[in-house]
Amino acid sequence: MREEIIPDVEITSDVAVAEAAEVAESAVNYSEKTLAELISAFEELMQNEERMKMSKEAEALKAAFYKRLLKEKAEAGLVSADAAEESEEVAEETLTENPFAAVEAGFKDLYNKYRKERAEYNKQLDKEREQNLALKEAVIADLKALLEKQEDVNATFPEFREIQNRWKSIGAVPAQNYRNVHETYQLYVEQFYDMVKINRELRDLDFRKNLEAKEEFCKAAEALAENENVLEAFRELQKLHEQWKEYGPVAKEHREAIWERFKAATAIVNKKYQAHFEGLKEQQAENLAKKTALCEKVEEIAAREVNGSNQWNEFSKEIEDIQKEWKTIGFASKKDNQKVYDRFRAACDQFYARKRDFYTDYKDSINSNLDKKIAICEAAEALKTSTDWKKATDQFISLQKQWKEIGAVPRKKSELLWKRFRAACDEFFAERDKNAKPENDYYGNLKAKNRLIEEMKAYELKGDESDFQALQEFQKRWQEIGFVPFKEKDNVAKAYKEAVSRFHASRPQRRTRGGRQLSEKEILIQKYNTLEQDIVTYENNIGFFSMSKSSEPLVKQMQERIAQAKQELARLAEQIRKINEAESQE
Repeated sequence: MREEIIPDVEITSDVAVAEAAEVAESAVNYSEKTLAELISAFEELMQNEERMKMSKEAEALKAAFYKRLLKEKAEAGLVSADAAEESEEVAEETLTENPFAAVEAGFKDLYNKYRKERAEYNKQLDKEREQNLALKEAVIADLKALLEKQEDVNATFPEFREIQNRWKSIGAVPAQNYRNVHETYQLYVEQFYDMVKINRELRDLDFRKNLEAKEEFCKAAEALAENENVLEAFRELQKLHEQWKEYGPVAKEHREAIWERFKAATAIVNKKYQAHFEGLKEQQAENLAKKTALCEKVEEIAAREVNGSNQWNEFSKEIEDIQKEWKTIGFASKKDNQKVYDRFRAACDQFYARKRDFYTDYKDSINSNLDKKIAICEAAEALKTSTDWKKATDQFISLQKQWKEIGAVPRKKSELLWKRFRAACDEFFAERDKNAKPENDYYGNLKAKNRLIEEMKAYELKGDESDFQALQEFQKRWQEIGFVPFKEKDNVAKAYKEAVSRFHASRPQRRTRGGRQLSEKEILIQKYNTLEQDIVTYENNIGFFSMSKSSEPLVKQMQERIAQAKQELARLAEQIRKINEAESQE
């Protein structure tokens, strides 16, 4: 009798199972983890009872650790930026004494311990497989000797069954010997059934036992078809196929049916396995599309024109938010994942390189500003003892204007410089006010200007040409009044400006452009543009006043003006929008 011929079916090899496990392991995004998290992950691996079968995960952790370590060293300035792009082997050679030494040594100890365990495990495994090979070769030799006896079946069949049981009890052999030793064994089994005249009773008993065993295999395969863990089900199915091969034939009338049942369950598991990886490919394609979109966003930001540190901070926040979003997206396919990451990293590096260049230039600028303000301080100190009050006053006012036009200086020097300059100004103007002649009665001038401002406020606007004539008269009188005390000049100038603005607001019909009267929309746009310039001025003033801690009230005042101006901008914008809508409907 011959053993049944098992129909061909696609059975994935151990290599494919290992590759599937590798894909599953690669789902862990080690590149985003910190050094502490990577060490913790390796420690967990060392506690796993199955750690000897997790060499790929161990190597992935090792690669991620050294890549992260070298990157942080580069950021800390311990190694060059070029070294951060080198391979793992080169990276390990470039490591020197550094603050990360303890972390690195700890990880090396863990990895070396695992590597020694793994080497010992593989050595033992190879030894066991060689022993199993010797045992199976001995079984084959016994089976061959049994075939040569040609004894009565009652004597040979129990011995044959004992040989089969011994064969099944022996574990795996070296991969390179598996096919040869298995085919040799199956050949002698087939020859045994052909050459030995087994009586029907024993044959039927053998068929029944084989059928019972294979029915159990079918049940196990059908249960795996319901398993939601596709990778685990697939691995277990391979074991069932190996066990199926170890059993002999069943009765001819059951042979096709039992195989079709087993093959049907196998097909379901294989189909789910295939679908799993098809779904993984779709998800990876979606991830690639999302990451590509983020690359485009960063590239657009990196190419923007930037004016000032506020914009750099604003755009940096956008980059940081995009980087956070990047970390929430899974892997792309193996061939695309590194490419899209390199593109994303290059765009980020381009942005931050431009930012570094800006602040390098900014540092040069503030150092230049420092020299300019020191020169102004020296000029003010040389001028503060002058008794040519009119000329010196004009010169001090000019120095103050120059001071405001100069940009920022190093923060540590800002307060000291401002106090130095202010002290020279205060000393001169205090002395000037104390020695004022009757014709230069600064406090009398202050009272006169305050009375004029009150008179302007009390003036009843008529909305015609007489308002403009009245304003001209007020302005003429204002110019005739002399200087006021230095510390009061800003407040009185502000009050005067507000009083004048009443007159301008009452005369929209007098505004013209090119000899024609302006429309309401044009007047609103002019107001809008003027207000925008005022906001710029206020913001510059904040930068000026912030150099002195004692000027906090002035800074607060400027901030309130800016807030009010922005509210007025919004109101004007709404009025302009309504006019535009009305014009579009005409």
